[in-house]
Amino acid sequence: MRNETIMTDQPLWTPTLEQIAASNLTRFQAFIGKSDLNYQSLWQWSVDKPAEFWDALNSFSGVICHSEHQDVLVDEGKMPGARWFSGLQLNFAENLLKRRDTKTAIVFRDEFGNRREVSYQSLYSQVAQLASSLRKSGVVQGDRVAGFMPNVPEAVIAMLATTSLGAVWSSCSPDFGLQGVLDRFGQIEPKVLITTDGYYYGGKTLSSLEKVKEISGHLSSLSKLVVVNYISERSDVSSLPDFTQDWDAFLDRSATDIRFQPVPFDHPLYVMYSSGTTGVPKCMVHGVGGTLLQHAKELMLHSDLKPDDSIFYYTTCGWMMWNWLVSSLMTGATVVLFDGSPFHPGPEVLWDMVEQERISIFGTSAKYIAALEKAGVKPAKSHDVSSLKAMLSTGSPLAHESFDYVYCDIKSDLCLSSISGGTDIISCFALGCPTLPVWRGELQCLGLGMNVAIYDEQGHAVSGIKGELVCVSPFPSMPVRFWNDDDGSKFKKAYFESWENIWAHGDYGELTHHPHQEHHGVIIHGRSDAVLNPGGVRIGTAEIYRQVEKVDAVVDSIAVGQQWQDDVRVVLFVVLRENLILNDDMVQEIKTVIRSNTTPRHVPAKVIQVADIPRTISGKIVELAVRNVIHDEPVKNTDALKNPEALNCFKGLEALRS
Repeated sequence: MRNETIMTDQPLWTPTLEQIAASNLTRFQAFIGKSDLNYQSLWQWSVDKPAEFWDALNSFSGVICHSEHQDVLVDEGKMPGARWFSGLQLNFAENLLKRRDTKTAIVFRDEFGNRREVSYQSLYSQVAQLASSLRKSGVVQGDRVAGFMPNVPEAVIAMLATTSLGAVWSSCSPDFGLQGVLDRFGQIEPKVLITTDGYYYGGKTLSSLEKVKEISGHLSSLSKLVVVNYISERSDVSSLPDFTQDWDAFLDRSATDIRFQPVPFDHPLYVMYSSGTTGVPKCMVHGVGGTLLQHAKELMLHSDLKPDDSIFYYTTCGWMMWNWLVSSLMTGATVVLFDGSPFHPGPEVLWDMVEQERISIFGTSAKYIAALEKAGVKPAKSHDVSSLKAMLSTGSPLAHESFDYVYCDIKSDLCLSSISGGTDIISCFALGCPTLPVWRGELQCLGLGMNVAIYDEQGHAVSGIKGELVCVSPFPSMPVRFWNDDDGSKFKKAYFESWENIWAHGDYGELTHHPHQEHHGVIIHGRSDAVLNPGGVRIGTAEIYRQVEKVDAVVDSIAVGQQWQDDVRVVLFVVLRENLILNDDMVQEIKTVIRSNTTPRHVPAKVIQVADIPRTISGKIVELAVRNVIHDEPVKNTDALKNPEALNCFKGLEALRS
């Protein structure tokens, strides 16, 4: 068995000496007196000396604190159980509103080309007005305020106003179904619900008020409902509860200052939710300090975000990347928000925005990049992308061919950072790095301060071998707890059931190493619970998807294992381009591409055409749900899906009976 994978290809991109010298990471190394360390040595120091690293980061990032901490890390050997920055008091919103001048804080765009701009000065003022109104409505430290919002500036303002009071923010995007919203907000019992009257998507205007009426009727904890007029000048809210108020009328126009409420480092900040495809979503409580420090590290050091940058991530308020993106305000950069379809009125909509807003850091999903390539979009030829210095991709593994596409058809000189983490940690385990090369198909590095390893089935750390991605030491952005989990049993079961005192993340991955490179890269092969096991050989689904994306006729695919004759066989479902029907030649092409580039074990026993593939609200395909359907087992929570009707495509298929 190999102990290490030696990659012999050349990097797709290498930073210049000037780019390295100008990076925030280089500045941080000088700040801590470790300019002589390469990245691997710096990472090793950060995990060997976690208290020193996180304390230095706290100072470097300029976190505003209301009291000094007594200890950086207590009970370092306990996971869960370690405690960070005991005695420290701070406020999340205060740290995002450090800048208060006329510099642009937020640019908002929609799919129709409408544009709004909010300065840091104006942002502070609007947060002050909403915070005052929330306080007068009885919102106090620890209360929950929920947002049922599209990705508009008011969502950011509402989050900042909520957290300025020491209250807890939680949000869903308006495309969530009624039960999906109630499964989330119903557990945390918000005092205030903030929403819009509707939203736009794919050229359609969609009203939210009927759904909001039903939501508010089921949330007995609500004492205030605030409605932002987004799709109309003034919405008719007469059918809503009598505690409903229009956003503009609700704001306290007399308020000019914010009274920031100091809270402990581990005080609840956000409640985030698991996808909920296997039952009622888990409510993950993330702390103020851990979220702030982790995002400061990832934005400043790993993404090289600076005050003169404009950063964009294609996301909704129902995905953790929204929370991550909004934290960019702590750096004084400009945050670009977009709401709507990234392909309406055409695939150029986001690239028009890149050109016009001079975006320097562009974040999206791996699926979007693959879809761009399938659509034949070549921004390098059609748009001015000179402002771009980095692209970030997450949500699922980025295929090797998508790396090629970015460097060929988007821009040859940028840092392409495939990143991986999750809602569970509201951040990443593996990230990009502005001072390291980009290798095809790989995430550049392990995150600083994240003691990540790959374990084999016996629990041994391995390199160059696929296994479970784990974290063997505590980190600040671990959830404070799960909501309504007083004894911590649900939390422990979620991450610490496989190995005592070791966080098992549920990803199937691999550490790589290159000649003449001293750091480890990372490859994510898919979710552990979706790993295929034909003949006892573990196969990550991403290994198959990467090959299928090469087939021009295929626009989407999902692979699952079907129990068959005392074994498991691989079944691949494909969505084809419009008007195409799967035939024997196409099946043979798909199988040949997979066999030629992987192993015979990867080749699906069956290839079946379907009309659609089910996805979560955040756009991730759900292999487990499809696996349940083909085995005639129930899918526990279809409300977690964006398109639950797609599951019908997999019911009673004759092709699966032979």
